[in-house]
Amino acid sequence: MTLAIDNTLMQFRNLQAAAVERKGGQGALDALMPRVRTKTELAELSDDLVLACMTKVVNRVQFSWEVVEKKWSQFEEAFLVFNVDALTGLSDEEWDAYAHDKRIVRSGPKIRATRSNAYFVADVAERYGSFGQFLAGWPSDDQIGLMAHLKKCGGRLGGQTGQWVLRMVGWDAFVLTPDVVSALKYAGCDIAENPSSKRDLAAIQSAFNAWHEQSGLPYAHISRTVACAVGEDLDNEHIIDQAKRFFETN
Repeated sequence: MTLAIDNTLMQFRNLQAAAVERKGGQGALDALMPRVRTKTELAELSDDLVLACMTKVVNRVQFSWEVVEKKWSQFEEAFLVFNVDALTGLSDEEWDAYAHDKRIVRSGPKIRATRSNAYFVADVAERYGSFGQFLAGWPSDDQIGLMAHLKKCGGRLGGQTGQWVLRMVGWDAFVLTPDVVSALKYAGCDIAENPSSKRDLAAIQSAFNAWHEQSGLPYAHISRTVACAVGEDLDNEHIIDQAKRFFETN
């Protein structure tokens, strides 16, 4: 069940007004909006930057974000500055050695994810010219399809992990945090508390497509706005701050 078309803009405006009030004015809310890259900017992303972003987000899952941030320069050194050609050229023995490398988070599944994602990025780059060009060509109104592709072909890129990777590289992405899901349910979207079924995801995409078409705002800004309208939103602010700093240095 999707949102009634006649009510979508009204429901979003209600959420937007609540977000403005909660954050202390339109200017304060605007300052919280994530950066969205243009298609041209996405196409110009380097493959090493995309792989670095994937690795950073994957390593932060169920781990201390602060520790990963403090060790990040060591991650870069250990993983050859995320040079995709260099990493895909490593032997099995060299990848096995990362399990004992104190410069990184010594988690077997996360190390294997970095290896998988290096090959994933390389494969996409071979077919499309670069991973950035692949992202630039994917339509914003089919994020659910892109999420499914990341989950299927990448290493540990399912769920919110893939969504945050998209957000951090600047693709126009919504992120299904608990606050965003609560806002969608408030607006009449008939979805589960932890939406993952094809039905739920289709309903979410439909809702965001309607809000985007009627408001003219980027999907990422709509997502951020409705998140600010409900709940404590503390985790979101922390992650968005990290994303902004990521962009400042890349």
